[in-house]
Amino acid sequence: MENQRQSPDIPKWAALLVEAVNKPGLIMEAYSAFHNYSIGNQILALVQCHLRGLQPGPINTFPKWQTLGRVVKRGERALTLCMPITRKQREEESDEEHTFTSFAYKPRWFVLSQTQGQELEPTTIPEWDSEKAISALSIERVAFDKTDGNCQGFARKRQIAINPVAQLPYKTLFHELAHVILGHTIEADFADTETTPRNLREVEAEAVALLCCESLGLEGADYCRGYIQNWLYQGVGYNADAIPEKSAQKIFRVADQIIR
Repeated sequence: MENQRQSPDIPKWAALLVEAVNKPGLIMEAYSAFHNYSIGNQILALVQCHLRGLQPGPINTFPKWQTLGRVVKRGERALTLCMPITRKQREEESDEEHTFTSFAYKPRWFVLSQTQGQELEPTTIPEWDSEKAISALSIERVAFDKTDGNCQGFARKRQIAINPVAQLPYKTLFHELAHVILGHTIEADFADTETTPRNLREVEAEAVALLCCESLGLEGADYCRGYIQNWLYQGVGYNADAIPEKSAQKIFRVADQIIR
């Protein structure tokens, strides 16, 4: 989500993450209403709906609503989401053309309650399959071989293991998957100055677990919040605002990868 342009009235990703950590139920409400979009955009859309007093529900662009037999009501203001923009750039030295993606905030979406017209069929939320997700992410699940019964799970390189008697197996699964996708398991190969501090690594992984657990309605979100607060306290004295913007961007991106 780098290179993004953002208007001052749209919260940054770190601010959205603070909302998610501090307001139980917010993530599930956002996912239920806007599951076709990325988790970051789901929460961004929901926050705007709450601020404007709009009923959360399906969102679409002006022309897409028209194709569904609905029109945007006069005077309605569009919701802003973060969208990818593919650009081309030509290298001066080699004259080769490269394609890259940047992100920008665009006010192009309207929620169902801002439109009128034909009734819509309710959409169904797809089921999430853990083994399918692990395979799609090119991560290997291995046998849990630690003798410490208090250890809930671990991640090594591109492998994860979950304690067969883990108290919250899905929360632990999301946490360990996050460590791998975030690159924490290969940071031992990096220089000390490039390694993410342990407290921030744990905050990042557990925030991913929080987004996944609450989006999918799985047990463990309350434990995630306590865990995040504990690790933030060890690092900076508890202050959710201390989560760096870059970390917040990675957290939303990785949670979205796991769920999709």
